[in-house]
Amino acid sequence: MKKKRHIFSLLLLTLGFTSMFAQSDRQFIRSGNKLFRAQNYAKAEAEYRKAIAQNAQNSQALYNLGCALMMQQKDSAAIVQYENAGKIETSKSRKAKVYHNIGVICQTHQMYGEAIEAYKESLRNNPQDNETRYNLALCKRLQKQQKKDNEQKKKDDKKGKDKEKKDNQQQKQKDNQQKQQNKPKDRMSKENAEQLLNAAMQQEKATQQRMKKAEQQPRSRKLKRNW
Repeated sequence: MKKKRHIFSLLLLTLGFTSMFAQSDRQFIRSGNKLFRAQNYAKAEAEYRKAIAQNAQNSQALYNLGCALMMQQKDSAAIVQYENAGKIETSKSRKAKVYHNIGVICQTHQMYGEAIEAYKESLRNNPQDNETRYNLALCKRLQKQQKKDNEQKKKDDKKGKDKEKKDNQQQKQKDNQQKQQNKPKDRMSKENAEQLLNAAMQQEKATQQRMKKAEQQPRSRKLKRNW
Protein backbone atom coordinates (compact mmCIF):
# COMPACT_ATOMS: atom_id res chain seq x y z
CA MET A 1 0.00 0.00 0.00
CA LYS A 2 2.83 2.35 0.85
CA LYS A 3 4.50 1.49 -2.44
CA LYS A 4 1.42 2.49 -4.48
CA ARG A 5 1.07 5.79 -2.60
CA HIS A 6 4.72 6.59 -3.30
CA ILE A 7 4.31 5.92 -7.04
CA PHE A 8 1.14 8.05 -7.16
CA SER A 9 2.90 11.05 -5.59
CA LEU A 10 5.81 10.68 -7.97
CA LEU A 11 3.48 10.60 -10.96
CA LEU A 12 1.74 13.79 -9.80
CA LEU A 13 5.08 15.53 -9.32
CA THR A 14 6.27 14.47 -12.75
CA LEU A 15 3.04 15.59 -14.37
CA GLY A 16 3.29 18.91 -12.57
CA PHE A 17 6.79 19.56 -13.91
CA THR A 18 5.77 18.43 -17.37
CA SER A 19 2.84 20.84 -17.33
CA MET A 20 5.08 23.72 -16.19
CA PHE A 21 7.68 23.08 -18.88
CA ALA A 22 4.95 22.79 -21.48
CA GLN A 23 3.59 26.22 -20.52
CA SER A 24 4.65 28.80 -23.09
CA ASP A 25 5.93 32.32 -22.57
CA ARG A 26 2.58 33.64 -23.81
CA GLN A 27 0.75 31.74 -21.09
CA PHE A 28 3.02 33.27 -18.45
CA ILE A 29 2.34 36.70 -19.93
CA ARG A 30 -1.43 36.14 -19.78
CA SER A 31 -1.11 34.99 -16.18
CA GLY A 32 1.02 38.04 -15.37
CA ASN A 33 -1.46 40.38 -17.04
CA LYS A 34 -4.28 38.95 -14.94
CA LEU A 35 -2.27 39.54 -11.76
CA PHE A 36 -1.27 43.01 -12.97
CA ARG A 37 -4.92 44.01 -13.48
CA ALA A 38 -5.60 42.76 -9.94
CA GLN A 39 -2.79 45.13 -8.79
CA ASN A 40 -0.71 42.19 -7.58
CA TYR A 41 2.43 43.61 -9.16
CA ALA A 42 5.01 41.47 -7.34
CA LYS A 43 3.39 38.21 -8.52
CA ALA A 44 2.88 39.67 -11.98
CA GLU A 45 6.60 40.46 -12.06
CA ALA A 46 7.36 36.82 -11.24
CA GLU A 47 5.16 35.59 -14.10
CA TYR A 48 6.77 37.95 -16.60
CA ARG A 49 10.20 36.77 -15.52
CA LYS A 50 9.10 33.20 -16.16
CA ALA A 51 8.01 34.24 -19.65
CA ILE A 52 11.41 35.84 -20.29
CA ALA A 53 13.12 32.68 -19.03
CA GLN A 54 11.18 30.79 -21.70
CA ASN A 55 11.86 33.38 -24.41
CA ALA A 56 14.37 36.17 -23.74
CA GLN A 57 13.42 37.82 -27.06
CA ASN A 58 9.78 38.34 -26.12
CA SER A 59 9.56 42.13 -26.14
CA GLN A 60 6.04 42.08 -24.70
CA ALA A 61 7.25 40.19 -21.62
CA LEU A 62 10.11 42.66 -21.20
CA TYR A 63 7.77 45.64 -21.56
CA ASN A 64 5.20 44.21 -19.13
CA LEU A 65 7.98 43.40 -16.65
CA GLY A 66 9.06 47.04 -16.87
CA CYS A 67 5.49 48.11 -16.10
CA ALA A 68 5.25 45.77 -13.09
CA LEU A 69 8.57 47.08 -11.73
CA MET A 70 7.47 50.66 -12.35
CA MET A 71 4.28 50.12 -10.34
CA GLN A 72 6.44 48.87 -7.46
CA GLN A 73 8.57 52.04 -7.73
CA LYS A 74 11.59 50.04 -8.86
CA ASP A 75 12.30 52.70 -11.44
CA SER A 76 15.95 51.92 -12.25
CA ALA A 77 15.15 48.25 -12.85
CA ALA A 78 12.10 49.24 -14.91
CA ILE A 79 14.19 51.43 -17.23
CA VAL A 80 16.57 48.51 -17.86
CA GLN A 81 13.69 46.27 -18.94
CA TYR A 82 12.14 49.01 -21.09
CA GLU A 83 15.46 49.56 -22.83
CA ASN A 84 15.79 45.82 -23.44
CA ALA A 85 12.31 45.80 -24.94
CA GLY A 86 13.06 48.85 -27.09
CA LYS A 87 16.11 47.17 -28.63
CA ILE A 88 14.16 44.21 -30.00
CA GLU A 89 10.64 45.62 -30.45
CA THR A 90 9.64 45.85 -34.12
CA SER A 91 6.18 47.40 -33.70
CA LYS A 92 6.44 51.20 -33.84
CA SER A 93 3.35 51.74 -31.69
CA ARG A 94 4.65 49.46 -28.92
CA LYS A 95 8.14 50.94 -29.22
CA ALA A 96 6.61 54.40 -28.75
CA LYS A 97 5.01 53.22 -25.49
CA VAL A 98 8.36 51.84 -24.30
CA TYR A 99 10.13 55.19 -24.65
CA HIS A 100 7.12 57.13 -23.39
CA ASN A 101 7.32 55.20 -20.11
CA ILE A 102 11.08 55.76 -19.89
CA GLY A 103 10.37 59.47 -20.30
CA VAL A 104 7.76 59.40 -17.53
CA ILE A 105 10.20 57.79 -15.08
CA CYS A 106 12.98 60.27 -15.90
CA GLN A 107 10.56 63.19 -15.65
CA THR A 108 9.42 61.99 -12.22
CA HIS A 109 13.04 62.08 -11.02
CA GLN A 110 13.60 65.53 -12.59
CA MET A 111 16.04 64.03 -15.10
CA TYR A 112 14.68 66.33 -17.78
CA GLY A 113 17.48 65.86 -20.31
CA GLU A 114 16.99 62.08 -20.35
CA ALA A 115 13.20 62.48 -20.38
CA ILE A 116 13.37 64.80 -23.40
CA GLU A 117 15.44 62.28 -25.38
CA ALA A 118 13.05 59.45 -24.47
CA TYR A 119 9.98 61.46 -25.50
CA LYS A 120 11.66 62.41 -28.79
CA GLU A 121 12.32 58.74 -29.53
CA SER A 122 8.70 57.94 -28.67
CA LEU A 123 7.44 60.59 -31.10
CA ARG A 124 9.70 59.28 -33.86
CA ASN A 125 7.77 56.03 -33.63
CA ASN A 126 4.35 57.61 -33.07
CA PRO A 127 4.19 61.28 -34.11
CA GLN A 128 0.45 61.43 -33.37
CA ASP A 129 0.84 60.88 -29.62
CA ASN A 130 -0.30 64.22 -28.18
CA GLU A 131 0.34 63.18 -24.58
CA THR A 132 4.00 62.49 -25.35
CA ARG A 133 4.25 65.79 -27.24
CA TYR A 134 2.79 67.65 -24.26
CA ASN A 135 5.21 65.93 -21.86
CA LEU A 136 8.11 66.82 -24.15
CA ALA A 137 7.16 70.51 -24.17
CA LEU A 138 6.68 70.47 -20.40
CA CYS A 139 10.09 68.88 -19.81
CA LYS A 140 11.79 71.47 -22.00
CA ARG A 141 10.23 74.25 -19.94
CA LEU A 142 11.10 72.54 -16.67
CA GLN A 143 14.67 71.97 -17.84
CA LYS A 144 15.13 75.70 -18.50
CA GLN A 145 13.73 76.54 -15.09
CA GLN A 146 15.97 73.91 -13.50
CA LYS A 147 19.05 75.48 -15.11
CA LYS A 148 18.04 78.93 -13.86
CA ASP A 149 17.46 77.58 -10.37
CA ASN A 150 20.84 75.83 -10.37
CA GLU A 151 22.63 78.98 -11.53
CA GLN A 152 20.86 81.07 -8.90
CA LYS A 153 21.73 78.49 -6.25
CA LYS A 154 25.41 78.67 -7.23
CA LYS A 155 25.32 82.47 -6.97
CA ASP A 156 23.57 82.31 -3.60
CA ASP A 157 26.06 79.73 -2.33
CA LYS A 158 28.99 81.89 -3.45
CA LYS A 159 27.44 84.98 -1.90
CA GLY A 160 26.84 83.09 1.32
CA LYS A 161 30.43 81.81 1.42
CA ASP A 162 31.82 85.30 0.73
CA LYS A 163 29.67 86.77 3.49
CA GLU A 164 30.73 84.05 5.89
CA LYS A 165 34.39 84.68 5.06
CA LYS A 166 33.96 88.42 5.56
CA ASP A 167 32.14 87.89 8.85
CA ASN A 168 34.91 85.58 10.05
CA GLN A 169 37.57 88.15 9.17
CA GLN A 170 35.68 90.92 10.95
CA GLN A 171 35.18 88.73 13.99
CA LYS A 172 38.88 87.87 14.01
CA GLN A 173 39.78 91.56 13.90
CA LYS A 174 37.39 92.28 16.77
CA ASP A 175 38.89 89.45 18.79
CA ASN A 176 42.41 90.77 18.19
CA GLN A 177 41.36 94.29 19.17
CA GLN A 178 39.72 92.96 22.30
CA LYS A 179 42.87 91.06 23.21
CA GLN A 180 44.95 94.20 22.76
CA GLN A 181 42.57 96.20 24.93
CA ASN A 182 42.62 93.56 27.64
CA LYS A 183 46.43 93.65 27.90
CA PRO A 184 47.86 95.73 30.82
CA LYS A 185 48.96 99.15 29.55
CA ASP A 186 52.16 99.23 31.62
CA ARG A 187 53.21 95.89 30.29
CA MET A 188 55.62 96.17 27.41
CA SER A 189 55.27 93.84 24.48
CA LYS A 190 58.19 91.74 23.34
CA GLU A 191 58.44 93.68 20.07
CA ASN A 192 58.44 97.05 21.85
CA ALA A 193 61.10 95.85 24.29
CA GLU A 194 63.30 94.70 21.43
CA GLN A 195 62.83 98.00 19.63
CA LEU A 196 63.78 100.01 22.73
CA LEU A 197 66.79 97.79 23.36
CA ASN A 198 67.98 98.20 19.79
CA ALA A 199 67.51 101.97 20.00
CA ALA A 200 69.51 102.11 23.25
CA MET A 201 72.29 100.03 21.74
CA GLN A 202 72.41 102.27 18.68
CA GLN A 203 72.52 105.36 20.87
CA GLU A 204 75.31 103.90 23.00
CA LYS A 205 77.25 102.94 19.90
CA ALA A 206 76.89 106.45 18.49
CA THR A 207 78.08 107.95 21.80
CA GLN A 208 81.13 105.71 21.84
CA GLN A 209 81.97 106.68 18.28
CA ARG A 210 81.75 110.40 19.15
CA MET A 211 83.98 109.93 22.19
CA LYS A 212 86.53 108.00 20.19
CA LYS A 213 86.56 110.67 17.53
CA ALA A 214 87.00 113.39 20.13
CA GLU A 215 89.98 111.60 21.66
CA GLN A 216 91.70 111.40 18.31
CA GLN A 217 91.54 115.19 17.74
CA PRO A 218 94.57 117.33 19.07
CA ARG A 219 93.80 119.23 22.23
CA SER A 220 94.27 123.02 22.14
CA ARG A 221 96.55 124.64 24.80
CA LYS A 222 95.03 127.02 27.23
CA LEU A 223 97.29 130.05 27.93
CA LYS A 224 97.23 131.66 31.30
CA ARG A 225 96.31 135.25 31.14
CA ASN A 226 98.90 137.75 32.35
CA TRP A 227 97.76 140.11 34.96
